[in-house]
Amino acid sequence: MKQVRLYLAIVLPLLTGIAAITYVGGYAYPAVIAHHEIDFSLKHNLSAAFDNPLSLALLQLIIILFAAKGMGWIFTKIGQQSVMGEIVAGILLGPSLLGWVAPDVAAALFPKESLTYLGILSQLGLLLFMFVIGMELDLDSIREKFGESIVISHSSIVVPFFLGTGFAWFTYERFGVDKTGFVAYSLFMGIAMSITAFPVLARIVRERGIATRPTGIMALMCAAINDVTAWCILPVVVAITKAESFHGVIVTFILTLTYVLLMILWVKPVLARYYARQQAQEHKRGVEFIAVSMFVLLASSLASEIIGIHALFGAFIAGAVLPTNRDLRHSLTERLEGVSVSLLLPIFFVITGLRTKIDVLSDTALWPIFGCILLLAVAGKLIGSAVAARLSGFDWRESLEIGALMNTRGLMELIVLNIGYNLGVLKPEVFTMMVFMALITTFMTAPILNYLERWSGKSHN
Repeated sequence: MKQVRLYLAIVLPLLTGIAAITYVGGYAYPAVIAHHEIDFSLKHNLSAAFDNPLSLALLQLIIILFAAKGMGWIFTKIGQQSVMGEIVAGILLGPSLLGWVAPDVAAALFPKESLTYLGILSQLGLLLFMFVIGMELDLDSIREKFGESIVISHSSIVVPFFLGTGFAWFTYERFGVDKTGFVAYSLFMGIAMSITAFPVLARIVRERGIATRPTGIMALMCAAINDVTAWCILPVVVAITKAESFHGVIVTFILTLTYVLLMILWVKPVLARYYARQQAQEHKRGVEFIAVSMFVLLASSLASEIIGIHALFGAFIAGAVLPTNRDLRHSLTERLEGVSVSLLLPIFFVITGLRTKIDVLSDTALWPIFGCILLLAVAGKLIGSAVAARLSGFDWRESLEIGALMNTRGLMELIVLNIGYNLGVLKPEVFTMMVFMALITTFMTAPILNYLERWSGKSHN
């Protein structure tokens, strides 16, 4: 009762004063703008709310996360990785389904101008994820297997690249573009056949819990080398397409090598010494080292983006050069993973699906050609990687596991395909068939790995 009397004694007189002041002031200084009828209807309130960019972004995030997690759960029930469900969720929310069934709803929910901001948000999530993957990579183990990883990675590029250019030779008359010529068409087909989706592969490796196994480590390393090599080859292909000089390509290669050596030989020791000093100040160690790690992540990503090899590689290297203290890396992983994997990374996959159209293949005569593309892609990537791994000392089961992981193309290929499409090198039919190939080869990964695990179990019995 004492608190009630005290509340009434303090608050009630002040509320009475506020009411009196506003009431008298309203008469003394009336509004000069005419009053309009205010619409309090639910329809009006919703329309006004979603005219606000923040409200629209929140609605988009709710829809994206609901669709991504829902489809991810469904795909895990059928033995696939959740990342594939997230990609399919993006396709369903895009022009291929929602845009076809309800174009007005799709345009209202995902206006073109809003995708730019969602894309940036998704890229930040992807950078955090690649940073976490880099922390799980043991550079000492990789150093011991660096020669093997180079052989496997470059074999997984050269073999499908050769098959892709051969395919281009037989299909140029039908699908080639005279404006860009055969060389550009064949090189884009080659690089599209040979790319490995580093982020998707890393996600699969992590979800299956094989990141610390020899095959998982080798696949991650090969995919990293594959990614760097592909981003070095791509400027060459673009330069040829645009008839530009190769000076920029040489500069990119030199800068990339300098950047990697700088991160390993200078940044890594500096971070190790800094962390050793921070261990004495346990109450400050966590927060301060997270801030320093985020700075290294952003700076490394920016450097690799400026060089021209994509920010994803910079984020991966930033995670790899952190001190190898397991408690530190585990603490950072726990803090970053929840945001990157649960919230931001699904946006990346859904956004990519929103930009993909799969309704182009209405001509049934294209399906045999698509079958040929799929066969060449699998033969070149999976078999090429597996044979190289076997010759490097892995047994056949491990070699096929590495080959299956390297056959994962997914979204990095979609980036390459979109570049070729925007340059006018790839016609819509070829573009769509290559997108289908990228999705199917990624779908294949989980069943192949499951079979190989069962094979391994039987072989030990």
